[in-house]
Order: sequence, then C-alpha cells, then structure tokens
Amino acid sequence: MSAQNANGRPAVTIAVIIPSRNDAPMLAVCLAHLAAQTRQADQIIVVDNASTDDTAAVCAAAGVRRIYWPEVGVAGASAHGFDAADAGILARIDADSRPAGDWLALVESALGDAPTLTLLTGPGDFYGGPKVVHWLGRTLYLGGYFHVVGFLLGHPPVFGSNYAMTADVWARIGPAVVRDVPGIHDDLDVSYLVRPDMEVRFDPTLRMPVSARPFRSWGALGHRLGKAWLTFRHEFRAERPLRRRRARREWARSHRDHG
Repeated sequence: MSAQNANGRPAVTIAVIIPSRNDAPMLAVCLAHLAAQTRQADQIIVVDNASTDDTAAVCAAAGVRRIYWPEVGVAGASAHGFDAADAGILARIDADSRPAGDWLALVESALGDAPTLTLLTGPGDFYGGPKVVHWLGRTLYLGGYFHVVGFLLGHPPVFGSNYAMTADVWARIGPAVVRDVPGIHDDLDVSYLVRPDMEVRFDPTLRMPVSARPFRSWGALGHRLGKAWLTFRHEFRAERPLRRRRARREWARSHRDHG
C-alpha cells in the first residue's frame, strides 16, 4: 500500500534534478541548501555532464545520486536526469541555484493537488557581482524572458534554474525534447513543447537565488542570447508559433464551450 499524507491522499514524492558541468564548488553549496529544506527531497539526481573537476566527490560527500552524461550540453543532461527520476513531481534547478529552506515545500503545496498536467515556475534573484547587475538581470533579462516569451507562447515559460512539473507532463513531452544539440536552452525547449491541455503556473513567491555569472562579460551574455535564437529556430521549424498559439486558443475555447 502506498504512503499517505495527513489528508489521506497518496503521499507526493519529489525528485530534484541538477545538471552540472565543472561546477563542483557551487554544486556543494546547492546541495547544502537542499539538505536544509523543511520538506526533504525524496530523490536528488546530479547529472554529471562530463565534468573534469570534483563533481563526483561532492556528490559522494552529500550522499546524492550521481549519473554520468558524456555528451556536453545541458539539454541532454537535463533530459537524462528527468528520465532517471522516479517521483510524482520532477523539480529542476542548476548547480548555482540556492533554494530557500521552504522551496520544496512550496513546490509540493502548488503541485501536490494540481491537475496531472501542470508545470510550476518562479523568478530568480542574482548573487555575485554589482547590485546594479542584479537589478538589470532580474528586471531586464529574466523580466524580458517571462514577458516577451510568455506573450509569444500564450503562457509563462519555465525558468531552468527554478521549475517543476508533474511526472505526467514529462511522460508526454520527454520524447520530443532536444537531447543532442549542445546550444539548446532546455527550459525554452520544454516551454515550447507545452501542449494546450497543460497549465504553466507562475508563482512570484517561488524565488530562486542564482549566480550573476551570465553577465560577467558581453561575450557570456551574447552566448546565452545566441542559444536562445538557436532554440527558437529549432522550435519554429518543428511547429510555427502562430499555429501553436491557434491550437492553444482553439483547445481553450472548446473546453470553455463544453465546460
């Protein structure tokens, strides 16, 4: 018999997936934050993306599961971690994420009783570097991502350092995600693959501190923006954006009329 929660419903299980490449010091801090959660993860999976540093030792010291993915690229590494997870909720952060102590509790509260095809995401707060960079990153970089991409998609996109989904969502979209193109933004790919019958919830209180290193140079920022363009090119070839928006509107109208 499966475990039950205080309300008599089946207990929710949560797996946290962390792709990591040569980020051992930040990964150690991230895992310490996960160890301090008020609601502990049922599984923590670090996907070692061909690291040459102390990633393996960090995982062993923290007592978390480490799986190796030799093909360099966060998209393939993330997908490999989701495939390996065995839980009702699959949460995704990065090695430089520093989740607050109640982060998993908030994820469980939002998705534990949600419809089976639901995703959850929240904003980021940057650490490291000048405060003006933190503000620009939070307001323009992430703010622009959520507003501009959200308008294009017709729903909030997920933020790769701070999102979760039900296992049923991954079962649906997992076979279609890009796994073999190193320059693909995995969160943007996941966002674009969201089907009309799926819901993406944006929770402004589900905040995630992340490193400001994307803004350490114009080159680093340009690299990320270039990956976004590459990702959009891939998505648009597979499914044109206007067709995608039309399908979502038609599905919503159909279910509103028959609701």
